[in-house]
Amino acid sequence: MESSRMIRPFLVAVQFLTRLPVRLTAQISEKDIGYSLLYYPFVGLIIGLILAGFGWLMNGMPPLIAAALLVTIWILLTGGLHLDGLADSADAWIGGLGDREKTLTIMKDPNCGPAGVSAIVLIILLKFVSLHSLNTAGEWIAVVLAIILSRTVLPLLFLTTPYVRNNGLGSALAAFQPRNGSIFVIMLTVALIFLLTGNHYLWLVLAAAAIFLLLRQLMMRRIGGTTGDTAGALVEITEATVLLVAVIVFIK
Repeated sequence: MESSRMIRPFLVAVQFLTRLPVRLTAQISEKDIGYSLLYYPFVGLIIGLILAGFGWLMNGMPPLIAAALLVTIWILLTGGLHLDGLADSADAWIGGLGDREKTLTIMKDPNCGPAGVSAIVLIILLKFVSLHSLNTAGEWIAVVLAIILSRTVLPLLFLTTPYVRNNGLGSALAAFQPRNGSIFVIMLTVALIFLLTGNHYLWLVLAAAAIFLLLRQLMMRRIGGTTGDTAGALVEITEATVLLVAVIVFIK
């Protein structure tokens, strides 16, 4: 019984963050959804290892082709979930013209405007060139860490930032998130990164922390908290930022 309580939130996290073939036969409660935040960093590790595995299999391919295929696999593996949030947030931030209610209204619009399309193109382009450089250098640990860190900032976001909508998956995440467990998981993730890699990847952790603080401040200033869309945008921008910092630091 106890093991099933632990497994269900993990499966919820895998089903939500990836397109891996996971089926949930039992009914999922809002508590399961909230507790799934505890497994986000681990699911990030799974995504990162799968991507690194494909990168290893593509060793010997022309680097540009390999990078393009890896970006495609990355998007298919996650279902483009966070790209949708990035696009909605970009449209809302520009179209909202500084107004809170207008920003929230635009984010609910399912249509993608020019700002959203531009944001998606730019973020994919940044990931493509970063993967090209890191794959050529064999720097796959940095890629895996970028994916882990971008999923680690999500429980941190819900832990520290009000959720401003009254319904949806994000409201269950915010309402039923285990605070002490989330703090433990965040600290454990960072501690394990340093334990396993030393200070070699310190700049990547600092980059993720800096972009989190910056984007959280922008969210608080504009809408007074977060939504599912801004959380998705945080993931995408954190990934791209950490990858770019890795290229700057490690590729000579």
